[in-house]
Amino acid sequence: MTTARDIMHPGAACIQENETLEAAARRMKELDVGALPICGPDDRLHGIITDRDIVVKCLARGKDPRTMTAGQLEQGKPVTIDAAADAGQVLHAMEEHRIRRLPVIDDHRLVGMISEADLARHLPEGQVGHFVEVVCAAP
Repeated sequence: MTTARDIMHPGAACIQENETLEAAARRMKELDVGALPICGPDDRLHGIITDRDIVVKCLARGKDPRTMTAGQLEQGKPVTIDAAADAGQVLHAMEEHRIRRLPVIDDHRLVGMISEADLARHLPEGQVGHFVEVVCAAP
């Protein structure tokens, strides 16, 4: 059985809530990723920030990424999956919530992230195709 731990990219780097969006953008560039988990002082997951969030919710609104923080963009409780969840549960969660990135949690701590690319590397083509159809297709 393939689990979330098998699929995920381990060791997701967090951006702290109090760090600026400029710092988040730089970290995304360094890591070559389009999203970062937002963690609080307790190192627990509080949200996710994407490159699109920085553009749409900061730059396009005339805000300053040097002063706006990652915590200011947090919205609601992030959808997560347990590291022991099977591939079917991973796909179901991502399809149900129409999300392209899924944080993986073990013992209340972030241990990795699952992206579309991770799905493509670890799952059969048919499952990935259905995921793309459901999540990426226009509503």
